[in-house]
Amino acid sequence: MAAFCRGRHRWKKINCLHIFSRKLTGKVRLFSLGKYDYDMLVIGGGSGGLACSKEAAQLGQKVAVLDYVEPSAKGTKWGLGGTCVNVGCIPKKLMHQAALLGTAVKDLNYSVAVQNHVKSLNWGHRVQLQDKKVKYMNLKGSLVDEHTVRGLNKAGKETILTAKNIVIATGGRPKYPTNIPGAVEHGITSDDIFWLKKSPGKTYCSLNKLLHILGVVVEIFVMFEFGCPPFLFVQQMAGLVTDYMEAYGTRFAWKSVPNRVDKLPSGALQVTWTNTQTGGEHKDTFDCVLWAVGRAPETKALGLDKLGIQLNKETGKIIVGADESASVPNIYAFGDIGEGRPELTPTAIKAGKLLARRLAGQSAELMNYDNVPTTVFTPLEYSCVGLSEEEAEKRHGKDRIEVYHAFYKPLEFTVAERDASQCYIKVVCERGGNGKILGLHFTGPNAGEVAQGFAMSFQCGATYSHLVQTVGIHPTCAEEVVKVHITKRSGLDATVTGC
Repeated sequence: MAAFCRGRHRWKKINCLHIFSRKLTGKVRLFSLGKYDYDMLVIGGGSGGLACSKEAAQLGQKVAVLDYVEPSAKGTKWGLGGTCVNVGCIPKKLMHQAALLGTAVKDLNYSVAVQNHVKSLNWGHRVQLQDKKVKYMNLKGSLVDEHTVRGLNKAGKETILTAKNIVIATGGRPKYPTNIPGAVEHGITSDDIFWLKKSPGKTYCSLNKLLHILGVVVEIFVMFEFGCPPFLFVQQMAGLVTDYMEAYGTRFAWKSVPNRVDKLPSGALQVTWTNTQTGGEHKDTFDCVLWAVGRAPETKALGLDKLGIQLNKETGKIIVGADESASVPNIYAFGDIGEGRPELTPTAIKAGKLLARRLAGQSAELMNYDNVPTTVFTPLEYSCVGLSEEEAEKRHGKDRIEVYHAFYKPLEFTVAERDASQCYIKVVCERGGNGKILGLHFTGPNAGEVAQGFAMSFQCGATYSHLVQTVGIHPTCAEEVVKVHITKRSGLDATVTGC
């Protein structure tokens, strides 16, 4: 291959293939010896995108990952790994554990340790990509056509890449209520909370779609526009969690809507809100304002409209098929950015791996999004798998389901004499026959560990008969699940007594 033209030329070697690049008006163009530069280009270096790219590379595909983090409104930025590693699951769980131990506010070194651990994970992801021969590029990617991606680095230099298949796994970012004066200027989001250099102090937290409060602040003031936190919770479980939080000092202002945030000369933040029931206006001062009003998919900068990729107009998410395909051939999307998909890291990881196998021609297996377990790490943890009681009633009819429940006291609550009145188990079953289990809900210590263990049984068609035939491990909270026998229908007291 020979080329003659004016300007500076150089050869680059990428992934053992020689690629010729030419500097021209600040742009860089990569020319591959084959039809495409890569078999797969993944836009987004979060948990799902990384899992998909590494799986594809292991199956012999030539893969590249583009990942670029736009700083938050407060200037917070982070490395490779996406929301989960940097500002989600990992720091959340570590801070949650610290709060339970009572060290989160007092010991600032713990916060630094969390941040250092996250940075070590960033580096670990880069090493894994290199080991698996996945090309990592710190570029902001957007689509040119169904086989071409334009990448921009922080200096604005452009790189054009081509691939047989393009996978979008950009996830989402927290939203600001931009209609509220002072919200952006004076508030923070989950993008910032884990990277603060000092304790947030007395915090105002406005909740709309997410109950995701960590016990890391001195005081939390939570507001809802609706009657209960409507994220994963059903009404009853939400009530139990918020009752527990109130008992331990969290203040709730129900059905209240923030109007504005002002910074006072003292540096304190004054929040004004209105109670939608009474119409009364209220004010209070806080050290920190944390907005937790939902997340928006990272789709606006991808150039999807130019290609005619269909989006849900209300959510902005990409409409995908069962195989994660978008409405344009050779383009796929999964994880938080896919319409109707659970916004959960494990589902994105599994969906990404399965997509890689299908695109490599190694499998036809589709992701099963039914009966996905999850946990909310509130001070009293809540976990669930399967249907809520309300959803089961809607699908099967109230007379065709049976709900077994129990109020139990964790052994670890006894010596400290902690109130256990919100520790609760609910098992939703089909009525009649063996009683197929439709849903399981649990509030209490280590709720995620409990739900994870029972989740596999849902894949095997577990029934109430299977549940009660199971021998429990004593003394554990999980054993109370296999002992449930009081039905809601009976009206009997569901409080567990004795061992």
